[in-house]
Amino acid sequence: MSAPFPTRKDEAYRYADFDALKAIWDALPAPERILIAAQQNVQQVWLPSADEVQVRNVEVAVEPHASCTIFALNTASTYGRIALDVTLAENSNFALHAANIGGGDSTLEIVTTVRHLAPAATSRQTVRSVLGGKATGSYVGKVAVARDAQRTDSEQSVKAMLLDRGATANCKPELEIFADDVKCAHGASVGELDPAQLFYAESRGLDPAAARALLLEGFIAGLWDDVADEAQREQIAATARSALRVIA
Repeated sequence: MSAPFPTRKDEAYRYADFDALKAIWDALPAPERILIAAQQNVQQVWLPSADEVQVRNVEVAVEPHASCTIFALNTASTYGRIALDVTLAENSNFALHAANIGGGDSTLEIVTTVRHLAPAATSRQTVRSVLGGKATGSYVGKVAVARDAQRTDSEQSVKAMLLDRGATANCKPELEIFADDVKCAHGASVGELDPAQLFYAESRGLDPAAARALLLEGFIAGLWDDVADEAQREQIAATARSALRVIA
């Protein structure tokens, strides 16, 4: 039996495409569960499929002195949703490097909850969105620091680039802190391509579309720098590059 269908009152679904979600809701599997055992260091690269509607719900538990890094690309042509619920034990580490890239009428969202439950854990979330046409890209991210989670160190960095007047970016980073000794920060910004940079690129012989694509690739390129596996790094970079060229 599937879970009750969400409403706009559910913060995690504030910006969702409910029409697309209804079509697949009853067929959605239970959340995927990932356990990072103590002392382990795990990286995962999540690439989009060819499906028009893509939803991925994942629960991650990171045990003491373990590390989990996820690199994710969200480019579904109609609706793409990546939802993460992460719990961090003592001296553990979690990092998310993710991008929404969409055009047309697509809706793309990354929704995260990162729970610092014990002392001295760190988390980093870096999300970039590039949106053209009438696309909507959203990041809704909550960092929850429990009372016992002293010496927590957490950051959220969210930036979006809008290519057309009809595109929309939603950024909602949130901190819920009950501990006293923490270092937590978040920032969000939405902008457009710099005309001066475009002019410079075009003056070097690039056509307008190629110049836009080059600048946009630079906007998200740093997301993949820490992928340890060279083949995976090249694959996610190439997939992102192709998606950017479509909307540039």
